[in-house]
Amino acid sequence: MEVSVSSSSSSKNFDFDDIQKIVSFIFCHSPSEMANYSRPHICQCLTRLASVKGNAVVTVNGNRKRTGKEFVDGVLSLAAGLIRLGIRNGDVVSISALNSDLFLEWLLAVALVGGIVAPLNYRWSLKEAKMAMLMVEPVLFVTDETCVSWCIDVQNEDIPSLKWRVLMESTSKECANEHNQFLTTEMLKLNVLVPSLATYAWAPDDAVVICFTSGTTGRPKGVTISHLAFITQSLAKIAIVGYGEDDVYLHTSPLVHIGGLSSAMAMLMVGACHVLLPKFDPKTALQVMQQNRITCFITVPAMMADLIRVNRTTKNGAENLGVRKILNGGGSLSSELLQEAVKIFPCAKILSAYGMTEACSSLTFMTLHDPTKESLKVTYPLVNQPKQGTCVGKPAPHIELMIKLDENSSRVGKILTRGPHTMLGYWGHQLVQENVGTSESRSNEAWLDTGDIGTFDVFGNLCLIGRSNGRIKTGGENVYPEEVEAVLVEHPGIVSAVVIGVIDARLGEMVVACVRLQENWIWSDVENRKRGFELSSETLKHHCRTQNLTGFKIPKRFVRWEKQFPLTTTGKVKRDEVRRQVMSHSQILTSSL
Repeated sequence: MEVSVSSSSSSKNFDFDDIQKIVSFIFCHSPSEMANYSRPHICQCLTRLASVKGNAVVTVNGNRKRTGKEFVDGVLSLAAGLIRLGIRNGDVVSISALNSDLFLEWLLAVALVGGIVAPLNYRWSLKEAKMAMLMVEPVLFVTDETCVSWCIDVQNEDIPSLKWRVLMESTSKECANEHNQFLTTEMLKLNVLVPSLATYAWAPDDAVVICFTSGTTGRPKGVTISHLAFITQSLAKIAIVGYGEDDVYLHTSPLVHIGGLSSAMAMLMVGACHVLLPKFDPKTALQVMQQNRITCFITVPAMMADLIRVNRTTKNGAENLGVRKILNGGGSLSSELLQEAVKIFPCAKILSAYGMTEACSSLTFMTLHDPTKESLKVTYPLVNQPKQGTCVGKPAPHIELMIKLDENSSRVGKILTRGPHTMLGYWGHQLVQENVGTSESRSNEAWLDTGDIGTFDVFGNLCLIGRSNGRIKTGGENVYPEEVEAVLVEHPGIVSAVVIGVIDARLGEMVVACVRLQENWIWSDVENRKRGFELSSETLKHHCRTQNLTGFKIPKRFVRWEKQFPLTTTGKVKRDEVRRQVMSHSQILTSSL
């Protein structure tokens, strides 16, 4: 039996099995899966895009521009193709690709049919990619030409769950011919019976994304995130940062990371225009900002430093008056970086966020600069008080935070969180939560341990002190590296710093700081405060004291670091590698540099 179904482009004869799959998806899901429209789903943004932004451009990807209606039609057509292919509720689809409008399309199409997207970092080695896929067991693997070699090298026997491989987009006929064993996005969209916007489906537990996070050692973990977590996080960003439908958002962060994904979802919800760079390049980013009248983007300190450097060398420090909102994450902006950023983007409200993948991105927000106010004076920490870590602002409205106090402290302890933003768990493992019940009535209340140590100040701001598993034990006292690093990078001569603990016979561990100097600064073994642009151990120790850093936290030794610090693929410092390199040059520790 065959049935002919018309599409907008052409018609095709479908066999009975094809029609049965599509009709079964649309009409035969249970009410709990299909009819519960109050149930959160990230594809609920599509209705707004199709109606409010139907004729307006919502994606710009190189020379390709698409309106809201065109983008939504693309998502629905791809979703129909996935149904026809045989994707079922709970199936995992791995995607490894650079940023593009098609990446967003795949994210929403997989979610629409009840699948789970597992983005793979394109910077990984093939071995790391295979390890991640064996963990999440995808049935379909999507890639672009950047990572097409993975598709060639990944065989079905390597990943037993894998049924299909798809090339996201082929820009050359040669590539399409060479890799014609793959499906393509366009093949899946051809001649399909398009479902309506009401036909949402959900994976078990409402999971929608598995976002990989890597520690500084060991293999990446798959953080499972729900529809509700993404929507809640998006609403927080919209409320606090002030995103709206008139914004033009530049994708500077990879869509394989939670920062890029969560901000993309916020923009989809408000109906903003997305301008997509395949990957971040400061020169290209500055050009695109001017060409496309960008109003907002997200950054990390290293990105901002690159933008400032390139703007200074290629644009003679020219101002960009169009950017109105900048959200910084992945570490605090130093005073110098902030001042330089304000010079380039004088009309931008600059905020900083603290968060983690397990909390679907941001937990707290803090405004660093607001051009609409005559002055934005930071009123914390209190003057002449010992420095209590890095202030990261107040929790978002939906966030519950608490400090589980250390045994020997009345203020400092583990930072715990709970709420709709938290992960469902690590893929393949049960969610590990922290029991903080102090009475029988609270004994069943569970919190997620962020792995960070902190405290609240008198204004209700969270102050981040460090990682609980990275503390240095020196002379019986606890030192958190991040707290010391935050003080060191406030010195105008320091680009970045990494603080480690090195075994010491007397102290147990000695606090050692590795520092990278700014351009035009030199290191001198002899302190001379009268000469500018010179640094020494004594100069930096004096700086720490003036910043009210407690004596035992001030580094005993300093190492001048000539190159970039070793990083993981997600941008975290490999402290063990730094420590190993320091220890391999033991003469460094015999005297202060």
